[in-house]
Amino acid sequence: MGTPEFAAASLQRLAAWPRGEIVAVYTQPDRPAGRGHKLAESPVKKLALQLGLPVMQPASLKTAEAQAELAAFKPDLLAVAAYGLILPDAVLAMPTLDAVNVHASLLPGLRGAAPIQRAVIDGWQPGARAGISIMRIASKLDAGPVFATDGTVIGEHTAGSLHDALAGIGAELLVRVVDDILDGKARAVEQDDALATYAPKISKEDGFIDWTLPAAEVHARVRGVTPWPGARTVLETARPDDNPRQSLLLILAPGRIGEPTGSAAPGSLRVDVDGLSVACADKWYEFTAVRPQGKKDMSARDLLNGILRGLPRGIAGLARAPVPGE
Repeated sequence: MGTPEFAAASLQRLAAWPRGEIVAVYTQPDRPAGRGHKLAESPVKKLALQLGLPVMQPASLKTAEAQAELAAFKPDLLAVAAYGLILPDAVLAMPTLDAVNVHASLLPGLRGAAPIQRAVIDGWQPGARAGISIMRIASKLDAGPVFATDGTVIGEHTAGSLHDALAGIGAELLVRVVDDILDGKARAVEQDDALATYAPKISKEDGFIDWTLPAAEVHARVRGVTPWPGARTVLETARPDDNPRQSLLLILAPGRIGEPTGSAAPGSLRVDVDGLSVACADKWYEFTAVRPQGKKDMSARDLLNGILRGLPRGIAGLARAPVPGE
């Protein structure tokens, strides 16, 4: 049971697992997508069809009809990864062995909808880790006992690259746990709810950069919202002939942490021999690649040689969060 690319990795691994048979794949109904709003199949559905597996797409598992359909498969195990539908108690009681979930955090930390992005945003300290937990599914969100965990150092990961790394780790850990369940060796440890933290859903507003934070936190925020929704800031440039200043909305690729800012105020925009950078609370944050509103991706140097041609060296304006409507 799963829907996005993260879940497809577990499906691919289970399909090659020699100790059982996938009798059905459950995924969310096709959704409108793209400019044409045509119905699009989920990554899990696409892979399941390639593998020749039966695909079920109920809008809910709370109905008697959907539950009877699932019961007819007589499942020994439910393996769930980012499915997106609630599994009622009646469904959790169906498998003869267990119902397990691949969750993309080191539980009880970062329960909720966006654990990977929040792990990058919050993990700005050196050595911070993110990971996978295989847990028994319980009625309370992400609160079931944990069979096993595994993880990796966040380092310079973006949310996108960490997603891909954890999808692979989760697929392998899932198979290990299912092997242990079959062999009677699996032991699930209850979570300590007092240590729980939460990872709420990411919105476009989460991409707005607060330049009053230390540069390490800014860098983590930029990486945590890459590729979606993208890190955003507005440049108010200060050419000698600007009256008033010109504003430019940018989406930022992860940049580089530079030297201490000295007396420069947070948000100050600087042009120098190294390119374009913004003052954070402690250090300069150097832009590498950007996407101006309505334009294609370009290097910061190309931005200076093109749209921002003529900016003076030194403090040349400020950067801020966009205001609604920009």
